Amino acid sequence: MPHTRNFLPGAVLLASLLILQGCGKSAEPEAAPAPPTDPMVVTIKPEMASNFEVRPLAMAELATTQSVPGRVAANERLVTRIGASVSGRVTEVLVEVGDTVRQGQTLAYVTSPELTTAQLAVMRANSSLRLASSAVERARQLIQADVIGSAEVQRREAELAIAQAELRAATDQLRLMGISGDALQKLQRQGTIASAAAIVATQSGVVLERTLSQGQVAQPGDALFTVADLRNVWVVGALPEQAARTVEAGQAVEIEVPALGNDLIAGKIVHVGDTVAADTRTVAIRTQVDNPHRALKPQMLATMRITGRTQRVLAVPEAAVVRDNDRDHLYTRTADNVYRLVPVELGAPSDGMRPVLKGIEEGKPVVTGGAFHLNNERKRAELE
Repeated sequence: MPHTRNFLPGAVLLASLLILQGCGKSAEPEAAPAPPTDPMVVTIKPEMASNFEVRPLAMAELATTQSVPGRVAANERLVTRIGASVSGRVTEVLVEVGDTVRQGQTLAYVTSPELTTAQLAVMRANSSLRLASSAVERARQLIQADVIGSAEVQRREAELAIAQAELRAATDQLRLMGISGDALQKLQRQGTIASAAAIVATQSGVVLERTLSQGQVAQPGDALFTVADLRNVWVVGALPEQAARTVEAGQAVEIEVPALGNDLIAGKIVHVGDTVAADTRTVAIRTQVDNPHRALKPQMLATMRITGRTQRVLAVPEAAVVRDNDRDHLYTRTADNVYRLVPVELGAPSDGMRPVLKGIEEGKPVVTGGAFHLNNERKRAELE
């Protein structure tokens, strides 16, 4: 029993020491976490510094350029809309959309009761003219024989003049209805009545639209064919109303048509609208382009790059711009071998330079050469 009493105090003392030792260990402070790395900052090795060119951000003389989406359109001054001259039914259509036609070419035929009535009027006028001519000839013979007086001759000559005028008017009416010269001669000489009137092209060009079909009833006010001379076309666009004051007629413009490759077409602004479209808040602009080979076709998409006046603005070379997360950025040097990626707002390119609108001040050291490789270094370091 005495032995058991001596053992218990020793065990309690040993347990107390172990508990105190465990508490001491848990009270020790943990190591502080490392500060997070800024993903927009990159540090390079000193031996790599020569690979990057750094210059202070400075002013430059730039001609402002703005890009405007546009499209190719037919020159409305070279577009004609052709219809029938009489009311009637279409009996034959001779051309299709896309066909090239020449001035005077027949596009379709129309039959009409008006046409028959007009031809009968020409035949009556022609008969009246022959009778009046014979009456004048007889009167001149009779006056020489002193059978009639001069007043009778003058009356018959007046009737002849009226008959001539009526025939001319009736003939002109038939021409307006689309009767050809050969058909008119057959009508006057042989009395042959044409069965249909021709719808004739009034200018040479390409058929852009056809709105009639065989069997359709046509009216004189209907535009049945649209013909355009595409050797000269328009390129039209729409400027935001805020930018309309910076563009005026006569300014140079470069036109890029993706369907034709990378070739640029030079031109000038020929029209700037005087009103703002209420739905789009834009102002219409137009340029005119020669198209001798008809490579430009209506409704082709185009981009109009309009060159404005020269201005003194902050600018950087296009090679200095880094595109990241759908935004433009520049690299600035913050210390030796340390660079920061800064988001900026830039204007449209002009002569290899980009105007700086917002995000960085004049005089800041900017990476103007090797920015692309510097951005690769930043991304590599971020991945590591």
